[in-house]
Amino acid sequence: MELASLSANLLLVSFIAYLVATLFFGGAVKKASSETTYKKSHWGLIGIIITVIGFLTNVGYFITRWMASGHIPLSNMFEFTAAFGMMLVGAFILLFYLYRTPSLGLFALPIAIIMISYASMFPKEITPLIPALKSHWLAIHVITTVIGEAILVISAVAGLVYLLKHVDLTKPSKQRFWLEAVMVALILVVGFVVSSTTFKLTGYEAHFTYVDKNEKPAKIEYNYPPLFGMNGYEAQTEGVMEPVFEMPAIVNAKTLTTFVWSVATGIVLYILLRLIIRRPVATLLQPFAKKANSQLMDEIGYRSVLIGFPVFTLGALIFAMIWAHEAWSRFWGWDPKEVWALITWLFYAAFLHLRLSKGWEGEKSAWLAVIGFIIIMFNLIAVNLIIAGLHSYA
Repeated sequence: MELASLSANLLLVSFIAYLVATLFFGGAVKKASSETTYKKSHWGLIGIIITVIGFLTNVGYFITRWMASGHIPLSNMFEFTAAFGMMLVGAFILLFYLYRTPSLGLFALPIAIIMISYASMFPKEITPLIPALKSHWLAIHVITTVIGEAILVISAVAGLVYLLKHVDLTKPSKQRFWLEAVMVALILVVGFVVSSTTFKLTGYEAHFTYVDKNEKPAKIEYNYPPLFGMNGYEAQTEGVMEPVFEMPAIVNAKTLTTFVWSVATGIVLYILLRLIIRRPVATLLQPFAKKANSQLMDEIGYRSVLIGFPVFTLGALIFAMIWAHEAWSRFWGWDPKEVWALITWLFYAAFLHLRLSKGWEGEKSAWLAVIGFIIIMFNLIAVNLIIAGLHSYA
């Protein structure tokens, strides 16, 4: 248990380091008069030093949790999402030393912070691996997939910086609408953190029995007022709210309830923010992107896909199919997670095709990168949590 406690503390240190580093990258961008000057900024230098320290403590969390559990910490939503945030920071550090652009850190680190915050809302207890995950392919398949996705997200960060610099936010347009939609999506994740923390502090619990997808009796505990009930549910806790709708066995009603509460909270947060600032949320970030080098952002976005796409292909498709054949005696089974991995792969294949064959550079490429991020996040949040499948280990 000492290692588990150390692991949790190291993750907290890395979280704080990323917060502080973000402030220094913001200072580097704000105080510089041009791209050239802020590349040499002391603020940027301090920012990357703190980021590296945070990343090393993040790796320390990963190693100590591995030692405490006896298996690679990638077996549930907390472990996977925390590793996602860590790999995202690692990918940023590599690209920073190649391109020396603090604006990338100013936007990449907050996404990593949101990912770690999101991870912390899931159960963090160390538990033994379930039989389905007791394989060396857990490490091979999942770690390769998360590295590939983290690199692909960096392309979206570069694309977001590019769009914030070039989209006119002073007048209504399709570009402004969709850029604001990206801001809303990020605030919805914050909504999950806020709503989960709120109900945890109130100590809300509601226990139910239900019939699972294998038609066997099972038990479940809700930590949110249950809007949706599991298949054939029966309440075991007196005085709690009854579910409004009963869902079929293929849908995880508990996580659907969590999702709806999170979206509702996120929408309320967005509306409050808009009432306070009285303008699109994207306008708050736009000044930090104005000094970015557009050509450099376009190149980073493209190169990130060039690197991330084959790594994702290897982990999410090739290694996944080999493990599927070993575990279930088939390479492909149209499980929701498998289908969405294929959709993600096809999207980035189309990205590269349009970039190389049709000359989609600049703003078109940036939009594709941001859409790719939304696809990855939908896979991480909605597909993982709501749709019951063979990969439902959250």
